[in-house]
Amino acid sequence: MSVRRLRAAALLLAVAPFAVPAVPALAHGAPITPISRSAACAGNGIKTSAAACKAAKVATNGFIGAFDNLRIANVNGKDRDVVPDGKLCSGGLDNYKGLDLARDDFPSTAVKSGQKLPIQYEGTIPHKGQFRIFLTRPGYSPLKKLTWDDLGSKPIGTFTDPPLTGGSYRMSVTLPERTGRQMLYVVWETSSTPDTYYSCSDLVFPAAVKASSAPAVTKKAAPVPTTTVATTSPAPEATVAATTAAVSADPVLAAANSPAEEQPNTVGHWLIGGALAAGLVALAIGFLTRRRRSGL
Repeated sequence: MSVRRLRAAALLLAVAPFAVPAVPALAHGAPITPISRSAACAGNGIKTSAAACKAAKVATNGFIGAFDNLRIANVNGKDRDVVPDGKLCSGGLDNYKGLDLARDDFPSTAVKSGQKLPIQYEGTIPHKGQFRIFLTRPGYSPLKKLTWDDLGSKPIGTFTDPPLTGGSYRMSVTLPERTGRQMLYVVWETSSTPDTYYSCSDLVFPAAVKASSAPAVTKKAAPVPTTTVATTSPAPEATVAATTAAVSADPVLAAANSPAEEQPNTVGHWLIGGALAAGLVALAIGFLTRRRRSGL
């Protein structure tokens, strides 16, 4: 082989490692149920027209990475040291920083306390690894960026090497008591690759029921018992009979208490009687006077 050919072969061997494209990790994935922010808003997301997704795209300089590629290599379980507060939904990656926006209108899933929530984590091919699932604590506000303290210290579910069925890893967790908007945070630390994946899924619990003040109860006063006092008044019939007898015995009272239409007749009777009596007296006086004169 000539010297020229040896030099050409050496050059090809020198540049070959840079000419071969890097092989991407095959353990890609993200939750599609409940829908994650990356599955909804990423460049190949399914709800990119949502207002929050549009805002996330603007915040990420017009581009959001693929929904299943939000991963960091060589974390080795030190999530809290590697992913800073306020950047949990993006994993601290610039291509996903719009997912960290503090908004309450990202595409979400309605749930209830005590519900057994199914989780469908879409993956490309089977890989070994562990899923750690967290839920924000009571008092969490979606209008503030998510922090590790919001998630508490323990996951509500941990699953190692779940089977891949129908293209997705399937798990379920029982949701504790919560109200309002909360965040389900999923960490997938693969053991067959050096990568760890992060995702945020917005959940909406029923709003807290405000305690209403009980209406005032008005107690009615007990009725006061009435005492019936017995009287010795005569019976009405006896009183009327006695009064009638008294009036009949007294002509003046009888006249005063007689009906008005009868009073003129009664007075006339008294006048006639008086005139007759006066006439009789006059006749008697005249008769006596004449006898005396005859005797003289």
